[in-house]
Amino acid sequence: MVAGWSPSAIVVADRRQNGRVPRPILSADPGRRAVDRDIVRLAVPALGALVVEPLFLLTDTALVGHLGQTPLAAVGIASAVLQTVTGLLVFLAYSTTPAVARALGSGDRRGAVHAGIDGMWLALVLGVVLALVGWPLAGPLVDAFGVAPDVSAAATAYLTLSLVGLPGILVVTASTGLLRGLQDTRTPLVVATVGFVANGLLNAVLIYGADWGVEGSAAGTVVVQWAMAGVYVVIAVRAARASGAPLRPGASGVVRALRSGAWLFLRTASLRVAMLATISVAAGLGTTGLATTQVGLTVFSTLAFALDALAIAGQALVGHGLGARDPRRVRLVTGRLVLLGIAGGVVLGVLTAAASGVLGPVFSDSGAVQAALPLVLVIVAIGMPVAGYVFVLDGVLIGAGDARYLALAGVVNLVVYLPLLWWAGGTLAGLWAAFALGYIGVRAVTLGLRAHRRGWIAAALAR
Repeated sequence: MVAGWSPSAIVVADRRQNGRVPRPILSADPGRRAVDRDIVRLAVPALGALVVEPLFLLTDTALVGHLGQTPLAAVGIASAVLQTVTGLLVFLAYSTTPAVARALGSGDRRGAVHAGIDGMWLALVLGVVLALVGWPLAGPLVDAFGVAPDVSAAATAYLTLSLVGLPGILVVTASTGLLRGLQDTRTPLVVATVGFVANGLLNAVLIYGADWGVEGSAAGTVVVQWAMAGVYVVIAVRAARASGAPLRPGASGVVRALRSGAWLFLRTASLRVAMLATISVAAGLGTTGLATTQVGLTVFSTLAFALDALAIAGQALVGHGLGARDPRRVRLVTGRLVLLGIAGGVVLGVLTAAASGVLGPVFSDSGAVQAALPLVLVIVAIGMPVAGYVFVLDGVLIGAGDARYLALAGVVNLVVYLPLLWWAGGTLAGLWAAFALGYIGVRAVTLGLRAHRRGWIAAALAR
């Protein structure tokens, strides 16, 4: 992977003194078609990488599942803890992308690469600290789920070993933000794909060949996570040498990333609270209601991957346009992304509605779940155009560095959603109307008020 990589494919290399004119990263044509090409060029590989990421967990689940119910339950508990931690720390990518893109847009490729390296250092430090704190807490965290002793022991072993890979996977997260900011979403796709294949092969060898069981699954994933981090470190080092950026962390850059990351952490936490509240209310509807909600959330999350790819393109392109002090391009990118997000939501909604009557048997053998699922999926389908609008505006505002507003808006969204969920969640249809229409709807209002008001781009340029 590394041997064929060239820094000039990612950064703007000024080699005019050697008689070579650099190929622009983005089209110089400000027209709609050119912007659409830039969006597609970034969004399609980003979608591929987003799809690959959950396949890591699916592979572990499938391999461990053949060991029996206890190992499978153990991996489920440990994965829930790990996914919560890594999900809350996704700001390592979301704060790095706009910082890098803005510096690159201003022509400061040295500063762009250094901003990304600062983010990688922050990720490494946070990962080490969390791993050290997490090791003695692994057992109590698992026991908090109230599982059987044999499941608790296996889950604790899996979680303890998996924490060794936490710094590596956080470095991968921050490095992905660096490359996205440098307008490169292809390299993360290649690294993620090769990592996925290596993870499956190594885990199979350690689980069955070496007879390590659950611990083999954790060990294989840890090795692959650090290998992926190593690849990204090599890429970052080569980019730094090409641009003259220092490899040591800059105190001001790390503090800036941490400050922005803190607001994005609050934003992500508000989303997590909303999901947990939805599941909690669904649990009060009985086994059928909870199972159906779980399937509905799985479908919703899968659809969100496609729309999140547009959001990632928005982070990179808006940040770059602001760095270039080109408000016209920022407005054009925003408008095209909103149109594509809504159109994508319509297409996904139509497909979901069309498949709502036949997806039940794919996810469950329960007749009750199969009977309840179509209505839930129809409600999801109705809300998808609004969801597309929400996801792309979220990406646009992240790209604009508007982390503080996103965090505060997340709190407002919860203040509106939680009473609505309590009031409407007495039935499965009411719960899903509250989530897919109510919660997504209030997010559309708070994000739309910001992104469509006069002067938001001027305010972003001033930050």
